[in-house]
Amino acid sequence: MGADRKDVGTISSSADSAHHILPSLRAACPIAPQLSRYADDVQAWLVSELPLDAPTRERLGRAGFARYAGRLYPDASETDLRTLTALFTWFFLVDDACDGPERTGLDDIRALRDGAVALLRFRLRHPGLAGPLRRLLVSAWREPRRRMPARWRQRFADAVAHHLDGTWQEAVNKATGYAPGVEEYVELRRATSAAYVSYPLVEFVHGRSLPDPVYHHPRLGQFRDIGNDLLSWYNDIASLDRDAAISGGHNLVLALATAHRVPVPAAVELAAQRWHESMRRFVALRATMPSFGPALDPAVTAHLDGVARAVRGTIDWTMESARYAVPSNR
Repeated sequence: MGADRKDVGTISSSADSAHHILPSLRAACPIAPQLSRYADDVQAWLVSELPLDAPTRERLGRAGFARYAGRLYPDASETDLRTLTALFTWFFLVDDACDGPERTGLDDIRALRDGAVALLRFRLRHPGLAGPLRRLLVSAWREPRRRMPARWRQRFADAVAHHLDGTWQEAVNKATGYAPGVEEYVELRRATSAAYVSYPLVEFVHGRSLPDPVYHHPRLGQFRDIGNDLLSWYNDIASLDRDAAISGGHNLVLALATAHRVPVPAAVELAAQRWHESMRRFVALRATMPSFGPALDPAVTAHLDGVARAVRGTIDWTMESARYAVPSNR
């Protein structure tokens, strides 16, 4: 059985406890914060130049997606940061469409997935991807497609497909009233977070695509998984109040509350403990990463740095973005 109704009814105080724990998790993150010097200029470009309606532009301005991209890719040129920010914006608009108050139906989510993958893999038009979402993705994809090799384009498209498959599965769960258990949720959250989409973009910024055997090496895969968990769980804690209302149990804190039969505030502590344990594993794994040879190690290092920046960048952006109602954002 799940948490009692009275536990869900105390979600306001639970959200307060979650918000109080966020600064301590940020303080425990050993990864140095970074921010592109172009972030604010690109944010101004985003809200003035993209082909979107005025309310959407206003919402994007408050969310600060260019600052998010600028934290993950601080070494990107201004032009590349525009491309990255446009891609980030596309994913957040898709997230809003699939998981917002007036969310898209299951068939439409599946069609959107098929349309995006058809465009990325084959440059084909598909009825599932149309209007502003299609125009934005076409524009944002132009430069990565031109510069990056086929294996990288396939890897990126696979990551997008995996993300949208997870988005669809979560929508199915909500439509049927199914709340996944903790480990099932963790696996699903790795897809819905879109972190796996952000990792290949490190190679776009640095202009060097890792060979598939290196990219898919088990140690690098484990490092990416833990990094994904760290940023996803931090986001779950920050989003607890909203998720309690609309997520159908799709939040690490809520899944832990159900699994352990504890009130939500106690589950916040459990989620924080899990985060600390994973951070220790993340740091240890990075310190013991094997060498792949002098020709590949610089690109591998850039990739590992990118995964780490995704963790820290998500933490810092979450605390400053109007997308999350975290008190004392800064």
